[in-house]
Amino acid sequence: MSLTRLRWLVTLFLPWCLCAPVQAGAPQAAGKQPKGGSASAVLQPLEHWRAAVLAGDRAALTSLYMTSPPARAKTPQGETQDPGEEPSFWSSLRRLGLTSFDVKILEVKTLQPGVQSLVLRFEMKFRVVSTEKSAIAEATQVWVQQDGAWRIIATQRSDLSAYVPRRLPEPAKPNIQLYPDPAEAPAEIAAALAAARRDHKRVILVFGGNWCYDCHVLDATFRSKAVAPLVNENYHVVHVNVAEYNQNLDLAKKYDVSLDKGVPSLAVLDSDGKLVFSQKQGEFESTVKLGQEDVTAFLERWKPQHGASD
Repeated sequence: MSLTRLRWLVTLFLPWCLCAPVQAGAPQAAGKQPKGGSASAVLQPLEHWRAAVLAGDRAALTSLYMTSPPARAKTPQGETQDPGEEPSFWSSLRRLGLTSFDVKILEVKTLQPGVQSLVLRFEMKFRVVSTEKSAIAEATQVWVQQDGAWRIIATQRSDLSAYVPRRLPEPAKPNIQLYPDPAEAPAEIAAALAAARRDHKRVILVFGGNWCYDCHVLDATFRSKAVAPLVNENYHVVHVNVAEYNQNLDLAKKYDVSLDKGVPSLAVLDSDGKLVFSQKQGEFESTVKLGQEDVTAFLERWKPQHGASD
């Protein structure tokens, strides 16, 4: 996923969120995500939102958006302070032939007590006459707990685009805990290197974030029946969280990994910590362009030779 697509992220909306009176839940430091993250607080209202989109129920959608202060949105056409814009857009899909609307949660962040942001991927199907077409869209939603209910205060969404089938396996339910807290990366790398010295494997560092769907697809590929044996036999994998491209930049520099062309971006280390290879051209940034043979070739090329580190 490229750097420009990260502009949807919640840092754009945080000042608006903090203007809203919120109903606090369990104590939580502002901006700090509970370890592993949790979507439980907004799962039910998100499901209500999804069902309303599928039904084309504008009234139900409107009830899920803040009115005081009014919900704001950033669409591909620009920013708006009209709280009715998003309910109008999403309810219109039913009239266009929407028959299926699935939501994949990629990332959850607790910004402060009673304020959560979700990075989402929408996979939908439309039927027009006898033709069925598939489409996708991606969005960030910021939910605020107010007067005992969760409502959306800010959103940013992409245009709908045609679904392009991948040759790599896609996760049915992305793991929102795939990338741990950015601060854990040095310790995880050290632990992986220690394990690699014991079993004569190498270490793959996968720079990215939970918001990145391509990172989830690459992880699903690493865990797939066809690829997992090659990974498990030769590598320890560490997911290095770059957050909003503002964390672990020192590690990216240390291992000569370029983030300018997006993530996931990979580095391969020998068991002694020596850099063997690093990606600089966004080789895995778009998993739409990759096949299993590309991932397998990468793993075969950089695995330790003869079962021992070089």
